[in-house]
Amino acid sequence: MKELNTDRKIVLLRLLHTMSPSLLYKWWKEDSTLSLTPQSFHPLSILSNGKTKVGELSYELERKFPILQQTLADIKSSGIEAIPISSDEYPLWLKSIHDPPPVLFAKGKKEIMHHHPLIGIVGTRHPSPYGVKAVRSLVRDLTEEGIVIVSGLAKGIDGLAHQTAIQAGGSTIGVIAGGFHHIYPKENHQLASQMAESHLLLSEHPPYETPQKWQFPLRNRIISGLSKGIVVIQGREKSGSLITAYQALEQGREVFAVPGPIFDPCSLGPFKLIQEGAKLVVSKQDVMEELRISPVHYWEHS
Repeated sequence: MKELNTDRKIVLLRLLHTMSPSLLYKWWKEDSTLSLTPQSFHPLSILSNGKTKVGELSYELERKFPILQQTLADIKSSGIEAIPISSDEYPLWLKSIHDPPPVLFAKGKKEIMHHHPLIGIVGTRHPSPYGVKAVRSLVRDLTEEGIVIVSGLAKGIDGLAHQTAIQAGGSTIGVIAGGFHHIYPKENHQLASQMAESHLLLSEHPPYETPQKWQFPLRNRIISGLSKGIVVIQGREKSGSLITAYQALEQGREVFAVPGPIFDPCSLGPFKLIQEGAKLVVSKQDVMEELRISPVHYWEHS
């Protein structure tokens, strides 16, 4: 069989991810080209102890491809691009985590995800006035240094982080659960449309999939996987923000936390992270120094 084109690789990756995600990742790390060319000792056969037959997989791919080809065409006509993990356009930082999405669906300016550094900002869906002020101040200052802001397009801190980055003239990436045809929450539809036009939206799910509860923790690993570090601004002791922070630690990323008033339950998450070794953040310098990011210098012309 000849080398697969991009559309066939996308279908193959979705097919294999449904069958066995662990086998897919092992195969990709063994052969990043994901070639189905017949050979005596194909990596798939070896890794599956002979249970996966390359010939049978090739047949299944060609059987399902015509059905899914129309879906891929519909996706492209909506301005959405599917990026397989074997592509050079797939972000290198995300490839480095232990369970990267086999296919990324992207809408907007793809070049933004290759910009460095990217910093994730996450926090509670119900920020206090202090939290609102903190996220606006920190995101504005980081954006002015050329840092791209990554978040989850959720209500609260996430949405504020995206909005502030846009207002400050910077770039931002929103990682969503579910597909692009089902943006959640509804109050962020306009923000999502703006980001899909001038910034970037990402998902590991096809556009037609509705968001499910289990997809949100999975989404968080993409936020941290894309980022050089994660900043938590307000979050309860057991919250999605802390899940993102712990995933960042597992991925070898830096974790930062903004302290808050001691009587606010949403301060407990950042306090816990700081007690466990996260860097306390009160200004952009705390982030930049830890990540060794050089400040942007503005030169005046005489």
